[in-house]
Amino acid sequence: MLGRGDLRHNGRCQLGEERPAFAGRGPKHGRDLKERALVSLVSKTQQMRNVQHPAGWAASVGVLLLCLAAGGAFCQTPQPQQPQPQQPGVQPPSLVDRVGATGFIQVYADSFKALPLASKIGAYWLSMAAIAVNPIAYDQNSVYGLREKYLLEQIITHSQGIDPAVLKKITDYAKLFFGNHGNHNTFTSRKFEPEFTPAELRAAASRALQNGARLGPPGRLARELRELEKPIFDPDFQPMLTWKNPPNGQDPLEASAVNFYHGVTLLDLKGFTERYGLNSRLVKKGGRLVEEAYRAGTPPGSSEQVPPGLYARELGLAIQYLSRALPYAPDSQKRVIHDLIRYYQTGERADWIQCGIDWVRDPSNPDFSNGFVEVYKDPRGVKGAIQGFVTVVDEPMNRLMKSFADHVAYFEQRAPWDTQYKQEHPQPPLVHADETLIETGDFDVTTIGDNLPNEAEIHAQYGSKSFIFTGSMRALSSAQGHKVSEEFASSQAEMERARKYGDLAEELFTAMHEVIGHGSGKLSPRLTHEPANYIKEYYSTLEETRADLMALWNFWDPKLIEMGAMPNYEVAKAAYDAEARAALVQLREVPTGDTIEEDHRRGTQLIVNYIRDKTGAIQPIQRADGKVYMVITEYQRMRQGVGMLLAELMRIKAEGDYDAVKALITRYGIHFNPAWRDQVVERYRKLDLPTYWVGINPELELHYDAHHQIDDVTISYPRDFLQQQLRYTRIAGE
Repeated sequence: MLGRGDLRHNGRCQLGEERPAFAGRGPKHGRDLKERALVSLVSKTQQMRNVQHPAGWAASVGVLLLCLAAGGAFCQTPQPQQPQPQQPGVQPPSLVDRVGATGFIQVYADSFKALPLASKIGAYWLSMAAIAVNPIAYDQNSVYGLREKYLLEQIITHSQGIDPAVLKKITDYAKLFFGNHGNHNTFTSRKFEPEFTPAELRAAASRALQNGARLGPPGRLARELRELEKPIFDPDFQPMLTWKNPPNGQDPLEASAVNFYHGVTLLDLKGFTERYGLNSRLVKKGGRLVEEAYRAGTPPGSSEQVPPGLYARELGLAIQYLSRALPYAPDSQKRVIHDLIRYYQTGERADWIQCGIDWVRDPSNPDFSNGFVEVYKDPRGVKGAIQGFVTVVDEPMNRLMKSFADHVAYFEQRAPWDTQYKQEHPQPPLVHADETLIETGDFDVTTIGDNLPNEAEIHAQYGSKSFIFTGSMRALSSAQGHKVSEEFASSQAEMERARKYGDLAEELFTAMHEVIGHGSGKLSPRLTHEPANYIKEYYSTLEETRADLMALWNFWDPKLIEMGAMPNYEVAKAAYDAEARAALVQLREVPTGDTIEEDHRRGTQLIVNYIRDKTGAIQPIQRADGKVYMVITEYQRMRQGVGMLLAELMRIKAEGDYDAVKALITRYGIHFNPAWRDQVVERYRKLDLPTYWVGINPELELHYDAHHQIDDVTISYPRDFLQQQLRYTRIAGE
């Protein structure tokens, strides 16, 4: 996914640095765009929607798909707002609330209104299925997660008479808690602490109990508060959500707060083969390892009796909603839904693979994902985190994006790695430019690109789907603007390039990361398992970095100008500028220590530090005022470094070379200069921009006629994150 710092991504693309919306491109075959700053694209996108361009415009602008992100003035609005009257097609500013360094932004999905009624109804029930699995994310992130969530909800919904100052502290903490599905920051993995004290929490909980909160009797509440005191208040208790390289020889499974393992160390797993690798928790019982599979179990009377497992209630509720979507789904999507229901019943990998195969071949609009997908949070890179999203095609952008998919074979053959690792006939991905109707679990607004499924055996034979999430990109861009690139650009020329071409460069980067990057390359026949089995905890960093490098490499291919995707090579320079800046700007996300844990951010550091060392094409400079900048001394030499690292990472992936990837990432991707970080934090603070982002989903509602038949599904934009999360709790029946 995508997610950059300047805005870029991982397998999944996410936001993370200077690009406000994307935090790290990553291995999920498309997750986490590193976050290069998205800017001023709203007006361009609106023009694309409202103006009938002359014939040939799409060809000449090519993948200006890529003018997707919306720009707009930065809105400093500390409290949630009620929706304001607006002209048709004009959206209010996306930033509606803020708690400290976190901004809460409204995501829009204008394309929903054009769907036929049956598709709207199907989207509604698929969205309900995404809400049903949302509670699982809290439990996966911490064994205490659901207990803390319940306590906060009961206090907030029974708050009469609580000291207003204390209630605000609790409410602000709750927003961050719900936004991160626990009390660890999604980007940094670090625990965040409340501003209220244990005594203030006790007093608020006691008052809520008097108001009818289901927290009692008083003795049980007192015991619960004692047991949750360390998880909530102690910064040294489970300080990191995921700690892949903890200090002092600590075991990563024991040091991490994630709830994928209980009483288990890496040494315990030596020689152990998991049946439910993606969807289970490993625990020690009676001195032996036990897999607790995530599954609902088969219904009574089924020919195959499978007992329920972990999360049976949540998965069972999701199955109910998925079943209600079936009558409104096209035949190809019906197969996917039936597959997913069976997988949630059995938990078997074969059922998940079948679901992925049918999903890749399903072109339905709306589309959806629901399952245990990304492995970033697992210190071992094996266990999947729950996610759910439902999307609707953004048609104007979608037409433009497909041109990259048409040239997958061309870019594969021109990759800088050895011929033995090139696919002769790569399967072009099914490409979508989409707006999200809902995002839940381990999937959020900072994901601006995604490539799924993650399983290599599906990619090789059936291909994959690549997504660009245009609604998220516009929301993030609107909230941030150009402030970051203007502060961290090293020269006036770089600043002008960022203003003129930065948006297009970022969108091209995202598209190539997802469409060309993740599905590229061929594995050695010596590998008998997924590459992640060999690369282990470094796989996510490797794959996201590899997809980023594939995008960077191809910026200089003349095919992009021939396609009309970009007007000149100044766009390529803007992309390289953004990559170099991102390695500096993203340090603001790690306020303490000198190591990076998040996979996409490690990838950015790996790229920039490797190129600095091997080619000297990137150099840090310090001005007279003390400010540090990353400067590219020669663009073609930087591309040479990109090719060198890309070829090596492809070899490592294809051969499963654990020692080589560990050496590379340890040397170039983990450690950074704390003095630079401190300076970046201070410079960013003066910009008065959020560092982290949480999305507010659109809301769908069924409308009935006088005969109690559904005659419409309406979409609205609540602009109140906390109330939306409380609504999700009611729907999930927690």
